Amino acid sequence: MHPAAPSPSARRLGLAGLLPFVLGAAWVWTSRGAVQAQATAALAAYGAVIVSFLGGIHWGLAFRHAVPQRALLVWGAVPSLLGWLALALPLPHPLALAWLGATLIACYRVDRRVYADEGVAAWLPLRLRLTVVASLSCFAGAAGGAL
Repeated sequence: MHPAAPSPSARRLGLAGLLPFVLGAAWVWTSRGAVQAQATAALAAYGAVIVSFLGGIHWGLAFRHAVPQRALLVWGAVPSLLGWLALALPLPHPLALAWLGATLIACYRVDRRVYADEGVAAWLPLRLRLTVVASLSCFAGAAGGAL
């Protein structure tokens, strides 16, 4: 296995990290009223945490350099700000979940370029699978909360 490739543990943990997305979207769809509002807020909070984590990876990549690249540091802060914007909406707001789904996709698009430049492109297949499920869960939650 290439040292930059995700280990089996990283794959399992990444997939386990999808549970709150999938269960959160299902919770939004299967509940109404105050419970649905709580489900929407919980899914939005988890989505914001995860987009912040994705930005933090860029800081970790920047720290590998003697002189950190400014672009990595700047982008590393952007997902946290985008996640905060979603949570700044009056929750429960289905738009927050749609925003987070789009943010997850934007993070992946940036990562496709950056990971190749940083020698960690072997993580991209896992990142793609995680992004697809997480973003679809956010979009599904947005649709369920809009009903």
